[in-house]
Amino acid sequence: MRTRRIGEHGPRVSEIGLGCLSLSTYYAEADDERSAEVLRRALELGVTFYDTADYYGHGHNEELVGRVLRGDREGVVLATKFGYLPGAVIRADAAYVREACDASLRRLGTDRIDVYYLHRADPTVPIEETVGAMAELVTAGKVVHLGLCEVSATTLRRAHAVHPIAALESEWSLWSRDLEHEVLAVARELGTGIVPYSPLGRGFLTGAITPGTQFREGDFRGALPRFSADNIEANQAIIDGVRGLANRLGCTPGQLALAWVLSRGDDVVPIPGTQRIPYLEENVAAADLRLDDGTIAELEALVAPDVVSGARYAHSSGYSETPEAGG
Repeated sequence: MRTRRIGEHGPRVSEIGLGCLSLSTYYAEADDERSAEVLRRALELGVTFYDTADYYGHGHNEELVGRVLRGDREGVVLATKFGYLPGAVIRADAAYVREACDASLRRLGTDRIDVYYLHRADPTVPIEETVGAMAELVTAGKVVHLGLCEVSATTLRRAHAVHPIAALESEWSLWSRDLEHEVLAVARELGTGIVPYSPLGRGFLTGAITPGTQFREGDFRGALPRFSADNIEANQAIIDGVRGLANRLGCTPGQLALAWVLSRGDDVVPIPGTQRIPYLEENVAAADLRLDDGTIAELEALVAPDVVSGARYAHSSGYSETPEAGG
């Protein structure tokens, strides 16, 4: 596995990381032993970057990741997040920053968090207060690098003025390209690396989701506008085109989608998640797929942003993009 540095300020990690959310919740019932096997296999494949959050499984995910990776702690980069609470509550005042960090350290069973993200900006707290408190954690040795998730270009600038922001975690894939409108250019101006979550379009870009797909109870995709029956049907032409191109290249649709994300720049480290070792191995193998300019142009024509049907999140979810923090 080749490595990349997350921007100018972040750590060097494997080209592809592992998003750990699905190992605890949201997509299928949690199975700790199966999840542990996925984590151990990721280590064997050379994955060094692991992404979790205190919200995932209400602490369960951090405990799981910490327990399995503890013996390899010095060889991995652990990232976690704070600030998003049950009931779509966002909290990021200075006191809570310190409280949340200490709780995550306990669950992870470690003395440091390598990349500590603000999960969502708190619209009631100035971003300067939040990042100032996060910077104090760096000074205390509890955190190595700071990150933000799903913030605007203005919020990123304000945060970076307080302390260098090593990583910006935002959704970015062939069918979710909002990041490119303004935020991407500012992140690169500031030397902030990009960590795309859901680079496989929450599974849609693998071709596994069809108009007949029935999501199990608890699978949150069933509540997302883009995964309504009508929008899945409307978006089938996209995956049909991606599948046809993937067949020509001798790879899977998911590998093609991941290779596109990797092609966006050496400061980009996607974190696809999975509960299954075969899919993990497939995702890691995408790092060996290099796309030429002609293939990229053809792929982007197939998945032009204006042809994607359905919003990423319901605005009532509290998990969608947050307005400017603290005015």
